Amino acid sequence: MKALFKIIATCCLLLSAFSLSFAQQNYSSKNKKAIKYYEEAVQFSNKKDGENAKKSLLAAIEKDDLFIEAHAMLAWIYSDMKQPEKAVEEMKKAIGINPDFSSMNYFSLAKFQIILGNYKDAKQDFVRFLRNPSDNKKINLDAEQWIRNCDFAISAMENPIPFKPVNAGQGLNSKYDEYFPCMTADEQTFLFTRQLPTKSNPTGWQEDFYVSNKVDGKWGTAYSIGPKINTERNEGAPSLSADGNMLFFVVSEEMAEGAGGHDYGLGRKGYGSCDIFYSIKEGNDWGKPKNIGPGVNTFDWETQPSFSSDGKTLYFIRGKRVPHSMEVQNPDIYMSVMDEKGQFGKAVRLSDVINTKGNEESVFIHPDNQTIYFSSDGHPGLGGLDIFMSRRKPNGEWGEPINLGYPINTFNDENSLLVSRDGKIAYFASDRPGGYGGLDIYTFDLYEAAQPGKTIYVKGKIYDAATKLPLEADVDVVDLQTGNSVVKWVSNKTNGEFFICLPVNKNYAFNTSKTGYLFHSENFAMVEKKDCQPFALSIPLSPITKDSIVVLRNVFFETNKFDLKDESKSELNKLVDFLNKNPTLKIEISGHTDNIGEKKLNQILSENRSKSVLEYLVSNGIAKERLTFKGYGDSKPVVANDSDEHRQMNRRTEFKVISK
Repeated sequence: MKALFKIIATCCLLLSAFSLSFAQQNYSSKNKKAIKYYEEAVQFSNKKDGENAKKSLLAAIEKDDLFIEAHAMLAWIYSDMKQPEKAVEEMKKAIGINPDFSSMNYFSLAKFQIILGNYKDAKQDFVRFLRNPSDNKKINLDAEQWIRNCDFAISAMENPIPFKPVNAGQGLNSKYDEYFPCMTADEQTFLFTRQLPTKSNPTGWQEDFYVSNKVDGKWGTAYSIGPKINTERNEGAPSLSADGNMLFFVVSEEMAEGAGGHDYGLGRKGYGSCDIFYSIKEGNDWGKPKNIGPGVNTFDWETQPSFSSDGKTLYFIRGKRVPHSMEVQNPDIYMSVMDEKGQFGKAVRLSDVINTKGNEESVFIHPDNQTIYFSSDGHPGLGGLDIFMSRRKPNGEWGEPINLGYPINTFNDENSLLVSRDGKIAYFASDRPGGYGGLDIYTFDLYEAAQPGKTIYVKGKIYDAATKLPLEADVDVVDLQTGNSVVKWVSNKTNGEFFICLPVNKNYAFNTSKTGYLFHSENFAMVEKKDCQPFALSIPLSPITKDSIVVLRNVFFETNKFDLKDESKSELNKLVDFLNKNPTLKIEISGHTDNIGEKKLNQILSENRSKSVLEYLVSNGIAKERLTFKGYGDSKPVVANDSDEHRQMNRRTEFKVISK
């Protein structure tokens, strides 16, 4: 995590070198000893020896207190030493001696004021700089952007949002640094990065993953994820799938020329300096990590993955790698989608609504799959990296980012935000006073306007109806309004379990299928649902046998009518696909009603409804000879007609296998 101090100090040191190159023979001081000390300081600074540079500059100022360049350079040195108060003091002295000496002094002073959160003073200094702007247009544009940031910051600080961070406790935190948290959607497993001393070199550091499980509502003592993932090298920026069975993380290595085959050690072969790897859980252990592939990883820098609850979309950060350097330029947010073969496709950069000419980092896609949180210094903010959120629009594009506000965001860098499934709790890393040591993980109540959409999760097990053995089967959840798949999942081959998150503001068709079996469907009507209690399903799949029956729970008609609603198409298309995959199968389509109304009318209605389904199948290529239809009225209830809920269960469409 880079600090704003470092960014500004680096910028200012570059400015000092820029100024010096033009001022070597025209110093504001004529005192030879002062000039000698000043030039010594330049040499020390070039060697990155700040302490001796400071001593020489203080000696120069002692010889000539009106030496403008010495005060200005000392300000830059103090900034590099993370002493912004002294940096402001020295730069004010330089300007006080001669306000017209260099407009760049105002630019530097403004940046030092930003470090201290003095936005009003910083804005004034940026305005003064622009009265006599630089020949460097990039610096001028930077000043204009910072004026907008100052205006935003002043307003944000006058209208603070609720924010009371609490240390997450010693179950997660230690004397070492903890950061980059992630969590399963059921909020029972927490995983994060911990920085530890290396065993081979006690003065060195490396990153490992630690896991904590919730016990009686509290996070238990974290433990190492294990040697299949953790190594003596760095593993960082983890992301868990919603069910906790898939782990994405970053493997880093010293930058080397060439791509397409750098070996990270331990069989971890990469394409560039930072690559994203993944591992699949095998029982209680993790499988061997694998490179996610060239669709995502390149010669450039890929990091900070976040895997969507749709089970197929990976968001991550890619930065342009500078050859022969550790420098990374203009990191942006990208996304890649997994195909049906489990391969991630070519990554696509998110639009300019999200990405800027600045830096975007720490992307997190919430389990609602409709809200992303990320850090950026390219959108209006309080300085450094601020945390933003964006909501997906109905057309699928991302909306204008919203700054989460002060004091969540400050003049320092904020990133690595994690938001719970219900959207009420957020986690982040901070080195604020009062922790267990270094960076600790903190939690706070996220104010309502910054919360994502409400979600539920559907957790269950798929098994063979005859043998009771678990099955690896396909799960497809369709938005009934749009007909689009929102989640595609495969149940665990070992235990048949699956875990899916769904926003509560939609109605869904939930379909489970496997070759050689009848498919199974459920309906989740969530538009009017107020509570967010999870669903627990136990789904038996029946082998295709004569007289087997499937209830089509997502076939809909208007009351007392037999015209198919558009929402029925996704379910009926599943049936078309099923019949095409089993071309010798013949079925009977049956319609059923509750006991409200006249029996004769119910009989006619059920016949017409089953006929409508048959006609849809025929219109979509299924031979009529394979199909029959029949109406049963209210003669075959599945439950007693003693409540609205039960009567709804009895109003149904089914199909029965007549012959294989």
